[in-house]
Amino acid sequence: MASSAGRKAVRALVVLVGVFVILAIGLYGPATLVGPLPTASAAVADASGEAPVTAAPTLPSTGASAIVAGADSPVLAAGGLTEAVPIGGTAKAITALVVLDAKPMDAGAQGETITVSRDDYDSYVRYLAERARAVPFITGETWTQREMLQAMLLGSSNNHADSLARWAFGSMDAYLAAATTWLAKNGLTSISLVDATGLDEGDVGTATDLARVSALAYANPAIAEIMSFTEARVTGNRGFDNLAAYAADEGYRGLSRSYTDQAGVCFLFALDVTVGGAAAGTTPVTLYGAFLREPDWDTLDADLTTLATSASATLAQTPVVTEGQAFVTYTTPWGETAHGVAMATESRMLWVTSPLEYTVDAKQLSTGSKGEQIGSVTVTTPDGDINVLLELDQRLGDPGPMWRLTHPIPVISAFIDSKPLG
Repeated sequence: MASSAGRKAVRALVVLVGVFVILAIGLYGPATLVGPLPTASAAVADASGEAPVTAAPTLPSTGASAIVAGADSPVLAAGGLTEAVPIGGTAKAITALVVLDAKPMDAGAQGETITVSRDDYDSYVRYLAERARAVPFITGETWTQREMLQAMLLGSSNNHADSLARWAFGSMDAYLAAATTWLAKNGLTSISLVDATGLDEGDVGTATDLARVSALAYANPAIAEIMSFTEARVTGNRGFDNLAAYAADEGYRGLSRSYTDQAGVCFLFALDVTVGGAAAGTTPVTLYGAFLREPDWDTLDADLTTLATSASATLAQTPVVTEGQAFVTYTTPWGETAHGVAMATESRMLWVTSPLEYTVDAKQLSTGSKGEQIGSVTVTTPDGDINVLLELDQRLGDPGPMWRLTHPIPVISAFIDSKPLG
C-alpha cells in the first residue's frame, strides 16, 4: 500500500511538472517567435561642423553697429559699443511700428483719417523754433494715416511723430506705455523711450536691437511700401523727399537717417547683397542693420562702403544638408546597422559666422525597409529654419527564430513593454 501511494505521488509530481513545462513552452514560444522585437539603439550624429564657417561682414569699431538677417535671427556681426546709446531719429521707426500694431494698415491703403489738434500744431511751432525737422500742418486739417506716416518716415517730421502717438493712444504717456509693452513683446529689452521722436537723450538702445527694428519695419508691408518712394506729396499739396534714402547705389534701402548732438549720425537700413560677380538678375540676400553714434557723414559713407563690399565678399552658397548625409545611426541588438540619411540637398546663400544648429527628430525602430521615412532634421540658419526628411539607407531585418529563441531576456522584455499597464 505504501509503495502504491508513493508511486501515485511521484506520478502526480511528474504530471504537475509536465503541465508547467507545457505551459512554459506554450508561453515562451509565442512570446519569442511572434512577439515584438527590442528597439534598435539610435545614435544622433553631431553635424554642427558640416557647413563651413565663413568670415562675417565688416563693421566699424567706432560708434555702435550691428547687422542681422532677420528680426528673429542671430546677430551676424556687431561693432563698437555694445551698451545702450542714444538712438536719435531712429525712434520714429519704433513709433511707426507701435502705431501700426494698434492701428493696422495694408500696404498702399490710406488708413484712418486724423484731424490735426491744437496740441499737434503747438508741437509744430515748437519744433520750428528749435530748428528740428517739421513738415507743416495747421489746426483742423485732416490727414490720412498713410500721409502722417509718410511725413514722419520719409520727411523725418517730429511733429507728425507726436501727432501719430497722441492719435493712436490718446496721450504721449499712453503711447510710451504701449511702446514699452511692444518692445518687451518683441524682445527689444535694451530700448527705452521717453518720447516719440528720439530727440531726447533718454531715448536709448543697443545697435543689435535697432538692427532688429530695421528687420521688423521692412517686414511690415505698410512701412516697406512707404519707404519704396523717393518723394511724397500729401495734404495741402505739400511735398518732401525721402530723407532716409542713402547709398542706394551700394544696395542700401534707408529706413531712418538722422543726426543729433547726443546720438551722432544714426542710420537704420536694409542692405541687398549679391555675391561678387553674380549674374545680372540674381536674387539678392537682404540683411538689416543699424549704425549709431557715427561721428560724421564721411565716416558713415566709408563704413557703409566697407560693409557692402565685405558682405558681398563673404556671402556664399552654403550646402547645409546634402542628400545621403547621415544624421542618425540605428544598431539592432542582433548586430544590424542602418543610417537615417537626408532625402534631399538644401543649400542657401548665407553668412555662416558660427556653426549651424542641427536638431534630429527620429522615430524608434526595431526593423525597417530601405527608403522608409524615419524622421527629419531641422537646421537653424541665419536665414531661418530648414527642414529635411530622413530615410533608412538600408534594411533592418528580423533576426529570425534562432536568435529569438536564444535571446529570451530582450525578446520577453520587449513583449512585456508592448503590453499596456493596468
